[in-house]
Parts: sequence; C-alpha cells; structure tokens
Amino acid sequence: MKKLHFYHVSSVDELAQPQETNQITLDSPALTFLTDFSVTEPLMIDSSASAIEAKELMQKTHVRLQMVVDENNHFVGIISADDLIDRKLVMKVSEGNLRNEIPITEMMRKKESLMALDIEELSRANIRDVINALRDSGQQHALVISRDNHKIRGIFSASDISRKLHLPIDIQRRSTFFDVFMAINSKHVSNLAVAS
Repeated sequence: MKKLHFYHVSSVDELAQPQETNQITLDSPALTFLTDFSVTEPLMIDSSASAIEAKELMQKTHVRLQMVVDENNHFVGIISADDLIDRKLVMKVSEGNLRNEIPITEMMRKKESLMALDIEELSRANIRDVINALRDSGQQHALVISRDNHKIRGIFSASDISRKLHLPIDIQRRSTFFDVFMAINSKHVSNLAVAS
C-alpha cells in the first residue's frame, strides 16, 4: 500500500480549468454537451423500487432524472423529479395506494411513451439545435439513441447545457391533456367540497 501525503496549498493561486470551456458557444458541436453513457455510467434505479425511494435517492444525489431498469437491467422508462412531486403522489394516495408503497412503475414514463434524438443526426448538429429541440418539446431532458445498435446512448440536460454555456436556458413545460384534466378535476373536487 502506498502512503499518500498532504501538501500545503498556501502558495497555490490558480484553479485548473478545462481548456475548451472558453471556446464553448451556441455553435459548438451538440455532442460536446452529451452525457454519453459509453463514457459515464447512467444513473439507474430498479423498477421494483417505490416512488418514495426514488424521490429520496434523487434528493440525496442531487439528480433530477434516472433511468428505470428491470431485474435484467433492461431499460423500461425514466423517472424525473417532476414525476414525483407531492401533488402527483397525493393523487395516487387518493386512488387507494399507501404513500410509501406507490411503485415507481406507477409514476415513471414508460419507454413506449418516450421520444429521443438520434446520435447520428446529432453528430452534424450544434448545441443551439438541441436547445431549440428541447424548447419545442417543452422537455428539460432529451434521451439520445443509437438506432444502429438499439441502445440509449446518452442524455442532454437543459441545466447541464445552461451551466456549461453560462447562459440561462428557459424551457417551458408544455401543458398536456393530463395537466388540463387534472386542473379541471381538482377544481371540480374543490367545488364539491365547498358545496357539501
């Protein structure tokens, strides 16, 4: 075993920084910003976990999205912090579920409902194109697939892009039919409560 030593830093004045940081712009290649799963291991959670376990894990690790995998490590969907907000958990409880026993599979977005960008197309795109795609879709994250080998290759995150560019990137989430239905339904429920 090699013994490591600590050294004083009082004479050190500068921080090492990546050389390419100064050269990153909206016209930089899109793949520069990709969290590439062939290089960085994806953040995964087992589909047998509960929604509360997923929420607590995200809070502890400061991540907003995880890949959900089954017992064979096959990709089955994604779960984000937005999927686990209290309002959505309360709805599941109102359907008769115990809060601590709500399965992650009830809250996640299944892979059949997901869309992704193609890594081949992205190899010819810049990050401005990705930002526009995120804005058009109203999504904070975009999965990237390799259609050649049928793998999830990586992910783009609006917050990561914003941090690397040192620019605010405002992605407005699009209202879905579900959001409209829930707003109408909750208003109807509160009207019933007031009437009784």
